[in-house]
Amino acid sequence: MQGPRRKIVHAVLYEAIAIVVVTVVLLPFTEHGAASTGALSALLSVCALLWNMGFNAMFEAWERQQVRKGRTLARRAAHALLFEFGLAVLTIPVVAWWLGIGWWEAVLLDLGLMLLFMVYTFGFNWVFDRVFGLPASAQATSS
Repeated sequence: MQGPRRKIVHAVLYEAIAIVVVTVVLLPFTEHGAASTGALSALLSVCALLWNMGFNAMFEAWERQQVRKGRTLARRAAHALLFEFGLAVLTIPVVAWWLGIGWWEAVLLDLGLMLLFMVYTFGFNWVFDRVFGLPASAQATSS
């Protein structure tokens, strides 16, 4: 699967699973119920979905320019780290506002989610590439 269809399937699957994970993980760490944490998870998902589309477009544009094709461990780790850092910049203010907590508490909560999602992002992308194949940008050209 290639092109826009691949990007849409990737983003929707990633975010659908993420909403469930974030809702469940936030419950014990906040005084808010499932409806509130679920709504926050959905809002964060919208932020993440938009970031996912933009970030992956930039990453694949960079990847197309690389001499060495494929997705090495280092390239996958860089992808996950850069994705999560950018997402944190977008979501920390949202978490602080929604939960009515200070910036420091929002940063700590986001750091916990970031650690969880670095592993999730790495694993999800690895499984996604195994199931659907590598995108054209990461495939070796045939001679």
